[in-house]
Amino acid sequence: MRDFIRNEPYNNLPILPPNTNLETTEILRKTITASRALAQLNGAITNLPNPRLFLDTIHLQEAKASSEIENIITTNDELYKSVIADKKIENPNAKEVISYKDALWHGLEQLESRPFITTNLCVEIMQRIKQNTSNIRTTPGTTLSNTKGEVIYTPPSGESVIREKLENLEKFINDDNSLDPLIKLALLHYQFEAIHPFSDGNGRTGRILLLLYLKIENLLDIPAIYLSEYIIQNKLEYYKRLRQVTESENWESWIMYILDMVEWTSKRGITRLEDILNSMKTVSEEIQKELPKAYSKDLIELLYKLPYTKRQHLIDAGLGTAKTVGNYLISLEEKGFLKSVKLGKEKLYLNHRLMAILEKE
Repeated sequence: MRDFIRNEPYNNLPILPPNTNLETTEILRKTITASRALAQLNGAITNLPNPRLFLDTIHLQEAKASSEIENIITTNDELYKSVIADKKIENPNAKEVISYKDALWHGLEQLESRPFITTNLCVEIMQRIKQNTSNIRTTPGTTLSNTKGEVIYTPPSGESVIREKLENLEKFINDDNSLDPLIKLALLHYQFEAIHPFSDGNGRTGRILLLLYLKIENLLDIPAIYLSEYIIQNKLEYYKRLRQVTESENWESWIMYILDMVEWTSKRGITRLEDILNSMKTVSEEIQKELPKAYSKDLIELLYKLPYTKRQHLIDAGLGTAKTVGNYLISLEEKGFLKSVKLGKEKLYLNHRLMAILEKE
């Protein structure tokens, strides 16, 4: 048993990798099925005519679910309106979700020039999530409590201790190739959450690291997956298994949870992708038949890029003059393809079929 006392800073948090068998038969079997599901999702995305088409929508869904874990709740409707409306975002929760999505994009952009996860990158991601310039925790007294207010964990304290733990984590992520990448994914996620390096934004930063890691390991060429959806549906189990690693070194249970998450979200991602593609095909055929003058492949892609669109988007895509595209949108609404909504002086158009797929449990 490790030297862990709930209400004392866990400065003796062991470094990675743990000195225990991480490749049990059960873990290795699950690693195979999780890897296979992830590879199928990767293939389904990269084989699309436009693989990046749904990225905005998928990353916003990930941002929404990840923020929801922290009790930052917004609806899909509020979120997607906020993204495309000219009107300033007034909903603070929607604003936080969009900041998360921007932080994820920043992380992915940084990997293009330097495919490594570093402490500095973690700090940059957290700063974008929180929209501030805070850094590694320096003030003592950080504790994590349960719903009854009881302290269940006190993370390492002292900037030098925290940076030392992060340095080991960085080295493990980028240099240690002794384990299957998905097993490493579970270890790095636990370790980051256990170090808890920031005053706020740790959970969301840690979940962005999962996506960045899948990218640098070439497990997902385009990280179009939202892992947080699984955590939201299995939230109590998530925190329980995290604690089990800390309190009793139960790594197997935690690794199995993360592998289940990867497999479930990959399969769900494939199903959702198929639903969207089928909907696109149906709508494309219907618009071609009923509104041949308005139809174009670019129009269909625009209607499925995000649930809401507006006249300026069609103009920017070169689909016609303001008058022409305005008539297109009116006709699309009259035929039931879109539903309009006024937001301030602006009119937005909802692709209700796409929104229904995103809302489906």
